[in-house]
Amino acid sequence: MSFHHFGLSPEVVRGVQAMGFVEPTPIQLRAFPIVLAGKDLIGTAQTGTGKTAAFALPMLTLLGKRPKDSQPRHGTSPSEWRTGLPASLVLEPTRELAAQVETAFRDYGRFTDLQVGLVHGGVGYGKQREALKQGVDILVATPGRLLDLLAQRALTLQSVTILVLDEVDRMLDMGFLPDVRRIVEKIPTDRQTLLFSATLPPEIERLAAWVLRDPALVEIGARRSPAETVTHAVYPVAAEQKFDLLMALLERTNFDSVLIFCRTKQNADRVAHFLKHAKHAVAVLHSNRTQRERIEALEGFKSGKYEVMVATDIASRGLDIAGVSHVINYDVPEHPEDYVHRIGRTGRAQNVGDAFTLTSGQELPALQAIEHFIGQKIPRLKLDNFPYLYTALFEPETTAAGRRSIGGGRRHRGYSFGRRR
Repeated sequence: MSFHHFGLSPEVVRGVQAMGFVEPTPIQLRAFPIVLAGKDLIGTAQTGTGKTAAFALPMLTLLGKRPKDSQPRHGTSPSEWRTGLPASLVLEPTRELAAQVETAFRDYGRFTDLQVGLVHGGVGYGKQREALKQGVDILVATPGRLLDLLAQRALTLQSVTILVLDEVDRMLDMGFLPDVRRIVEKIPTDRQTLLFSATLPPEIERLAAWVLRDPALVEIGARRSPAETVTHAVYPVAAEQKFDLLMALLERTNFDSVLIFCRTKQNADRVAHFLKHAKHAVAVLHSNRTQRERIEALEGFKSGKYEVMVATDIASRGLDIAGVSHVINYDVPEHPEDYVHRIGRTGRAQNVGDAFTLTSGQELPALQAIEHFIGQKIPRLKLDNFPYLYTALFEPETTAAGRRSIGGGRRHRGYSFGRRR
């Protein structure tokens, strides 16, 4: 089924086809009719499924149909209805996601006359205030900067008719839900609200019950399962040998680009420093980097300038980085759901990918929590001819069944945790 079959405007269909998309993804197939009908929606889907277009394309269609001389709710004259009065608001948890979604709206809406604005922290207020003064139809924002601009009276949300809360579970992790509630309270209740979250813990269910009105639920795939296109495995190792094993894996793996996740900003900087010393082209992405550094890292990694990017979980949710052939968890993630998001950065758009997790003894409880969360045991592998120090994490399997091929076709030996029963 093509994009012509849903009631999307011709301009929007032309925009999405200009980007090379031929047919909708499953979440788009189910979300389009709901959003176009003006209904509230809760959407959950695995990463890389086309979620942004699922709300962006029908939003552009609905906003494009609105009369340009329509009166805003708070009663200003038609000549000034656009200034500081966005008709729709999309909230994102991070600057990178906000910038990516804003770009998607601009690309999809290139043949419309709708104006898209972006506000987030890490940069000055001047250009953002000026854009709001010129008028925007769609505002993509992070919660903190939006609240600042609201406090400065640079805009009002009284004309918002469509609200999108994106990556809400990530907002929960980052402590943004109180800010989200404050923002929602400033928006008229007779609006359409779309909520997207990979998981729906009780806190988000309570938020949804307050924000949404009789929402439809669109759920694509198992929320707890890794993408089927990703082959993932664990490499047990003594903590003091982690970096040496990382280097050995990089040397023996045929990769196009590698995304390495660390749990802390300090560890990300340390790993990146040593990788640069080993002559790898490395980018670093975490919240302590300036906005200019973060943009340069992302763009450089996407363009191939950097073959490796070392990041914290800021890069695990939603960022669309095409062509990542391998993900390596240098540190086991603290939250089990982050494991699914991290390894979902590879194997996107039906491509295949590999994900390795380096695990030391103290990380065993976190790994077991991940396996409980995803409902499966992750294969343990050992790199041939690596000078391992003793660790009680694994013991050799005596059968050939544990042998697998991963990483450029090289064979590694399978291992299992604990004592053999």
